[in-house]
Amino acid sequence: MAMTAVARETVFALRRQIAKIEGTLPERLQAPAGAPLDADTGSDLTIVRRGLAAALPDAFLPIGIERLDAALSGGLPKAALTEIHGLETRDAGAVAGFALSIVSLILNQAQGLPILWIGTSEIFHEAGFPFARGLHASFGIEPQQLLFSEAPRLVDALWIAEEAARMTALAAVILEIRGNPQRLDLTATRRLHARAQGAGRPVFLLRQAAEPEPTAAPVRLIVASAPAVPRETVAGPLAGSIGHPAFTISIGKSRTALPGQFTLEWNPDERRFDERRGEERSRASNEWAENPVPVVSLSRDRKDPAAASGEILAFPAAGSSAAISSTARDQPSPGQRAAHRGPRRAG
Repeated sequence: MAMTAVARETVFALRRQIAKIEGTLPERLQAPAGAPLDADTGSDLTIVRRGLAAALPDAFLPIGIERLDAALSGGLPKAALTEIHGLETRDAGAVAGFALSIVSLILNQAQGLPILWIGTSEIFHEAGFPFARGLHASFGIEPQQLLFSEAPRLVDALWIAEEAARMTALAAVILEIRGNPQRLDLTATRRLHARAQGAGRPVFLLRQAAEPEPTAAPVRLIVASAPAVPRETVAGPLAGSIGHPAFTISIGKSRTALPGQFTLEWNPDERRFDERRGEERSRASNEWAENPVPVVSLSRDRKDPAAASGEILAFPAAGSSAAISSTARDQPSPGQRAAHRGPRRAG
């Protein structure tokens, strides 16, 4: 059914009213010359794009990837609540790594201010704490710049986050939550978003094994780990090496962008993101398909451990000479002893 001009204007008017309620400004953009016409009306397609009503030039934190920053209208909002999701528990490390990369970018602009990371005891017992020595080596963060607050209950963690979000003495606040607790509802996220707007500081809501649900955060990113590619050398990729950590970033929610997916690499030496595109992404996918399970290399100067034996149907009674000789015969020689039998040694 063809859409009349009156109906089209009615739709635009409704979108304008919704944008006013949400605090955004709709902007009508005509399709470029040569674009296909609408099959129903025969006219050019009109794109409605929403952006922040009065965004200042420094209202966003650029991630450093042109396509992703353009999709987010400049980057992540500085004075707002931003969600960073991990769909499964095993993605907690990738979510934390991506959050620390963002923190590294923030500290480049807010030097000297600390970051407060808030979580419940369940969170830190499940995923652990960031390694202090790795903070400086991978992200340029001094250990004293990253403060942790471990709360016994979720209600306590939310209270700490609300109080910390209004403090201008912090560069950012990170709240890590597991699952979809009932207390983390739309009202709670609205309070966090309002505190962030008032203080002009970002608040990041990290969520482990959580399903998307309505919140006040204008941006939601879904993060998962991506396979690393070999390190690049003058002679080409170095076989058997492991390159920079990589993340798969999906835009799950945004007021200015359609859903999209990006593969980013974090360069710990230059403290910036690089986008993996085209040939590198295909090469990483092929290598992951060939080796879907991580493989630990054998110890140096040792033979392969003996293959696992089949099911044992019967064995002689303990203490008999046959049992002793059989046991001695089945033990691997020192050169064949499995790696997991002895303690791990550094170097």
